[in-house]
Amino acid sequence: MVDGGFQSSDRGKNPRLLGRGPERVVLDQMIAAVRTGESRVLLVHGTPGVGKSALLEYAESSATDMRVLRAVGVESEMELAFATLHQLCAPLLDQLKVIPTPQRAALETVFGIREGNPPERFLVALAVLSLMSDASEGRPLFCVIDDAQWMDRASAQVLGFVARRLLAESVALVFGARGRPQDLLGLPELEIAGLRDADAQVLLDSVTHTRLDQHIRDRIIAETKGNPLALLELSRGLTVTQMGGGFGLLHADTLPGRIEQSFLTRIEDLPAQTRLLLLIAAAEPVGDPALVWRAAGRLGVSIATALSSGTGGLLSFDVRVTFRHPLVRSAVYRSAREADRRAVHLALAEVTDPQVDPDRRAWHLASAAAAPDESIAAELERSAHRAQARGGLAAAAAFLQRSVALTINTGRRAERAVAAADVSLRAGDLDAARRFVDIAERDAQSEFLRARAHLVRSHITFAAGFNNEAPPMLLTAAQRLEPFDMNLARETHLLAWGTAALIAADGGSLMAISKAMRALPSADGTPRPIDLVLAGYALLVTDGRAVAIPTLRQAMAALADYSVQDLLKWGWVAAGVTATLWDDQAMYETYSRAVDEVRAAGALTELPIYLASLGIATSWTGDFATAAAIVAEADAVATATGIPIAQHTKLLLTAMQGKELEASELIAATIDWAGADGQLMGVTSANWAAAVLYNGLARYEQAMAAAQASTQIAELWVSVWALPEIVEAATRVGDDEVARDALERLADAAEPCDTDWAQGILARCRALLSDGATANHLYREAIERLGRTRLRPEHARAHLLYGEWLRRERQRVDARAHLRTAYDMFASIGMEAFAERARRELLAAGGTVRKRTVEAPSSDELTAQEKQIALLVRNGLSNPEIGARLFLSPRTVEWHLRKIFVKLSITSRRQLRDVLPRGEYEPTPEQQLKG
Repeated sequence: MVDGGFQSSDRGKNPRLLGRGPERVVLDQMIAAVRTGESRVLLVHGTPGVGKSALLEYAESSATDMRVLRAVGVESEMELAFATLHQLCAPLLDQLKVIPTPQRAALETVFGIREGNPPERFLVALAVLSLMSDASEGRPLFCVIDDAQWMDRASAQVLGFVARRLLAESVALVFGARGRPQDLLGLPELEIAGLRDADAQVLLDSVTHTRLDQHIRDRIIAETKGNPLALLELSRGLTVTQMGGGFGLLHADTLPGRIEQSFLTRIEDLPAQTRLLLLIAAAEPVGDPALVWRAAGRLGVSIATALSSGTGGLLSFDVRVTFRHPLVRSAVYRSAREADRRAVHLALAEVTDPQVDPDRRAWHLASAAAAPDESIAAELERSAHRAQARGGLAAAAAFLQRSVALTINTGRRAERAVAAADVSLRAGDLDAARRFVDIAERDAQSEFLRARAHLVRSHITFAAGFNNEAPPMLLTAAQRLEPFDMNLARETHLLAWGTAALIAADGGSLMAISKAMRALPSADGTPRPIDLVLAGYALLVTDGRAVAIPTLRQAMAALADYSVQDLLKWGWVAAGVTATLWDDQAMYETYSRAVDEVRAAGALTELPIYLASLGIATSWTGDFATAAAIVAEADAVATATGIPIAQHTKLLLTAMQGKELEASELIAATIDWAGADGQLMGVTSANWAAAVLYNGLARYEQAMAAAQASTQIAELWVSVWALPEIVEAATRVGDDEVARDALERLADAAEPCDTDWAQGILARCRALLSDGATANHLYREAIERLGRTRLRPEHARAHLLYGEWLRRERQRVDARAHLRTAYDMFASIGMEAFAERARRELLAAGGTVRKRTVEAPSSDELTAQEKQIALLVRNGLSNPEIGARLFLSPRTVEWHLRKIFVKLSITSRRQLRDVLPRGEYEPTPEQQLKG
């Protein structure tokens, strides 16, 4: 006798699977690796009935020395947030106290243990990673998730995240699925095909009570594609004649359909009360025998009667109610009459405790409803709120969508449709968001509701990539909201302005938004940070920088007190105030604080834009090692969240380093995708980086062309920063007219800002277009002012330009001093192209200098991730803190650290301080002298 691919004589502690030798080898190797302290992940997939569950059972039975956790995806639970995750992690909840507090709070919130703000799913995922890592400390952990295609989306996203980050935790994470679920794509996989012909023949012969003609047997095996369950099930109920002639198998449809039809035939032969019991079990996702029996009692099903003739081997009652195969469950449920399904769901709702499991009860009630029902719609709405509080956006969207369908009152339906559209958008389902915003706009009974619907539609438009359409839509939404909710209207105005500025929209959109912002009524009492930012940005566009400066300075001071909630809503727009003011110190500190707070809040989807800004500010300080670590972190976040990011920091960093090949490829790629996507700020950044690169390489015509391209778009920051590159390149090619035009525009932007950064850059550019004593004075002013900033690369460039000017003025001794200073600074920073330019100038001035490569720390042998970990250790972070930042477990951090020690030939964390360059800004000799 053979059952599901197992040979019954081999059942027991370590059963042998028929014809599955290669697959068993893969599973055995996985288990062996986990026993040695490594982690392994595997997606076992194949068609229904092919033997995935049997292989998972084999793996479980082989992992005798491990702690086994098991969960099963249930189709009817796909709308319940974190249902599968809770199944898997419930045995570990007593260990929550050992993981970091923010992670513990996130898990307690999603599992309903505590109330709190909805955590980001990535923080939940990091908490699960930490929980599994800690649980595996004493004993390896073997986690199995069968029927993974039916996991709820929140669980699938979290477990997919965890699977991609397991490395050195002694954890096995094995999924069984019919296909390749979206959230598990890219994981190591083992595809399970049908049995080979010889094995399939053995299995078929074991359940066939007559001798089959060889041709008929071959055709049966070919038709079933060696699927074990098909071979077992399709012969049941067929006569000897039907099997012998082969006709019983030849008229069915697809293979899953054939298997399901086989189960249906067996179901139809069961007594009515037994069939109803099967339907109750199919509709009850938890597999709780007591719940099934209570629901059966409400429907008049007698236990004795229902089980008197057995269930045909289709259903078993133990600690859990389990079906022979998932296809049995679907066959039972889909073949039942609609009225019977509704009656079963109603019975299950009545026996489900509304205090313990209100969401599952609400879902049963919704499935039982034959017509709109306000009380059920309200229950679903409350379930949606609970799902959102747990961070289950997909589940919240499903509850609200069903709530809309069950709502009778037109006004209430519109309100719920707005909420459904908003949550669907945040869950990433743009099509559903559009459908429900259509309903909201059609049914809305008030202008306020129509305005809220228009706001959601605006966000949908931006999320869909229609970037030029989004700013005017957001402006319209803001104006429509003004009579009803001024706070929301102000936030929407600022987001409209930020969106227009981010994509470098046409000047007309930004001007229209700015004029609308100026028309907003003054805030009551002391202006809040958002009020000052709105006023300052509006003046910046309508009246110019000189007029806006005082208000922007007030805004910058006020931003020190804005809340984390405000930071997450509109902080990415407000942070640009410091750059507008040319305040490098405030810019660095503002972005550093923002990144720290966004990290602490677990708002990983918001983190990349702040990392990009901090990365640019850090690159400008000349701390390339830390800037590279920021790039690596941003890449890690993008990989974790699946949200692509613009490579602004990497563009500037590679250009400043003078890595021509790498920078050129990145610049070209960015221009291509950003231009196609309407992200004109990306095009601007790429051209700015190209101008920096080519000025370093002394290819001034290319630098001028790139810088001019960068300033052609009406953009408020990067296009201004490209102006000094135009001045430098244009003067070198002898195009003073272009240089003077760029200088005039630079003066308009920088002169009103009385900071050393603004005035130092301006003095340096003016010196390029001056002669004699005036030029000499301006160069010295530039060096002095830029020496007081954090901007070491700009300071070094001032020394370089002054040295070049002195050499042309035949002041060779002074020229050599400044050129050598420039060369040493560039080399120590890592600016290869500029260092080579300074070296050539120094030789031309009569200096002696060995051509040397830019100083490289001994960390060059490290991978990007190892460098990042080493830098964070050097800066004093613990392994758990590093793991939280890089989405790794502390044990994986320790594993990387051991490799780092070997590569750097060190033995302790303290020694990293000696072999890695410091990341903080160090004062120049000029600053030290000034005391």
